[in-house]
Formats: sequence, structure tokens, C-alpha cells
Amino acid sequence: MPTVAQKRRRFRELHESGCFALPNPWDIGSTRYLQHLGFKALATTSAGFAFSRGLPDYAVPLDIMLTHIRELVEATDVPMNADFENGYAHAPDEVAENVRRCVATGVAGLSVEDSTGDTEGPLYCLEHAAARIAAARSAVGDAMLVARTECFLVGIEDLDEVIRRLRAFSDAGADCLYAPGIQTREHIAAVVQAVAPKPVNVLIGAPGGLTMNEAAELGVRRVSVGTALARAAWGGFMRAARTLAEQGTFEGFAGAAPHGELNGLLRDTMQQRPTSAV
Repeated sequence: MPTVAQKRRRFRELHESGCFALPNPWDIGSTRYLQHLGFKALATTSAGFAFSRGLPDYAVPLDIMLTHIRELVEATDVPMNADFENGYAHAPDEVAENVRRCVATGVAGLSVEDSTGDTEGPLYCLEHAAARIAAARSAVGDAMLVARTECFLVGIEDLDEVIRRLRAFSDAGADCLYAPGIQTREHIAAVVQAVAPKPVNVLIGAPGGLTMNEAAELGVRRVSVGTALARAAWGGFMRAARTLAEQGTFEGFAGAAPHGELNGLLRDTMQQRPTSAV
């Protein structure tokens, strides 16, 4: 097992050149399977975990989320980035305290959003948002700090505002910048150029977008998939369950993972993990 310091060092190295995929597991099993496939780093998905708890996005309390993050960190040998929503607080000093608690789980990095959770005013004003990132920077230690602007996700599709915010977050100490929702080559290239030389994360959660090679050509350092893998799993489950409920047949089970393969993989990985990770 690599140490936390080794994982964090490796995570920083991954951001120095090239472009790597950062898929998002939502439980221990999906974490272990993704490591089995050879991914170099992973990231939690707050929404994917919420769905597994029967909750909507942003409804998981902080203490439960921290327990979940620690479970995933301990379930894998590769670096884990935490989707830490908006830091679970509004005031900068409270964000800093929560970031300290998240860092204590052993994560290699974590992201903090500028989303308020208020539909009337969905984003913090820039000065306050930057102060929150600066506070997170003071608490994150040797883990990486990713600053997110949710502009495109809350209907503010203004690239100039996205860049203005990301530059302010970079100045406040963010190590990596992230604007989920931007999709076009022109937008992505503009963001990469605007915050260079700091690395940029791009979200690709549906088919038909960029490939990994195309993202790399634009200068993107890492690509995450958000809830996409969790939603793909839910999609298979929902189709199979609807077929059974509405048609009384079992055709929806076609394509299910073979029991022996899945059981064998998880049995092998269980034997390789410390008891605390089970």
C-alpha cells in the first residue's frame, strides 16, 4: 500500500504533462473495479453516492460524505480526488475547517465549487468565492485544490465570466481549474489558455463529445465523468426492473455482469486490502 504522501505526490505528477482519465466510482466495488482496469487516479461523485443512498444530489450530510470518502480512499492504491461540493459551508473559515476534515481522510485532492445552492442567487459573488478558495488553500496542505465554477451548470453560459472566476481562483491558490458544462473545442481551448500553466479538468459525461486524445490536443490535463458511470449502472438496473414490472419477463437481464467474474474479481481484491477498507 502506498502512503498518503506517496499518493499525493503521484497525483501532482499526473497533472504535470499529458492528459489522464479520472473516472468517478460511487462505492467500494466500483472503486476496486476501476483500479483493476488500470486507471491512474479516481474521483468521488457526490451525486452518484447520493443516488446510492436514495437521496438527491447535495442531500448527503457532511459527516456521512466524509465517511464515504474515507472508504473509497482506503479501498484503492491509486490517488483519490474528492468531489467536495461547495465545502459544505458558506463562510470561508468554515470551508477551511471542513477542508481540513476532508484532507484527513487521505484524499490526494479535492474540489470546491462556487455554487450557493440558492436558486435565486446560484453563485457566490466573485470576491466571496475567491475568499473561500483562499481559505481552502490554507487548509489543504499537500493535497491538490481544485476550484470549480458552476456557471454553465446554473444557466450562466458566459465564457468571459467563467474565465474571470477561474483566474481569480487561480490567484487565490487553486492548483487545478474546472468549469463543468463547457463542451465546445473553442470554449475548452480558451479556458486552458486563460489559466495556463495551471492544469484544467474537463467533464465529459455523455457520448458524442471529445475523445481523450482530442482533449489532450486541446491542452486538457484531466477528464472526469461525473455521475456518468453511476447513471449508466442505474440505467441498466432501471431497464431490467421495468421489463420485469411491466412485461413480466427477464429479458432485461441480458448483458448483466457474469456472477463468477464479478465475484472472483472482488474476492481477489478483498484479499489484497486491509480489513478497515472492507
